[in-house]
Amino acid sequence: MEHLANLIEKLILSRINGKRVLRYALFLFLSLLAQTMVLNRVRILGVCPMVLPAVAVAVGMFEGATWGSVFSLVMGIFADMAFIENTVLFTLLFPALAFVSGFISQFFINRRFFAFMGAALAGLLITAAVQMLHTAATDVFSASMLPTALLQTLWSVPFAVLAYLPPARWIE
Repeated sequence: MEHLANLIEKLILSRINGKRVLRYALFLFLSLLAQTMVLNRVRILGVCPMVLPAVAVAVGMFEGATWGSVFSLVMGIFADMAFIENTVLFTLLFPALAFVSGFISQFFINRRFFAFMGAALAGLLITAAVQMLHTAATDVFSASMLPTALLQTLWSVPFAVLAYLPPARWIE
């Protein structure tokens, strides 16, 4: 039994690249800082852009479904702490986005810019829809939520480009 535990530990540690983990940790931390300190203050018609779903998609695409989900889970936990109105919304949503984008990029799409932008757009739409449904579940649904969700998605797309660049350069 002890031999099996040592074997599993060696397999896990052999797959962890310390430099890569630090890069992604710094990337996710800086993305979270940019979201909470800069992008939350840049508003069009009362809507601020969200870059964090695109970051989760990028990490999932370039690190795979498993590691992308792990990194996005950590980012989701900190994002839920930064956004007081959420309890576990981003903690559940970001790993799911990373897992799906990692799975799709492994089997169905390439890891090029336009494929990323399509996946990021889907992730941004899903995030806006989940935020809208979360608000509707805790408050009252209003028809004005639909244009707000679409505006948030469109306003977030230019910032999604910034989420693509660092992981695309780190891929080997």
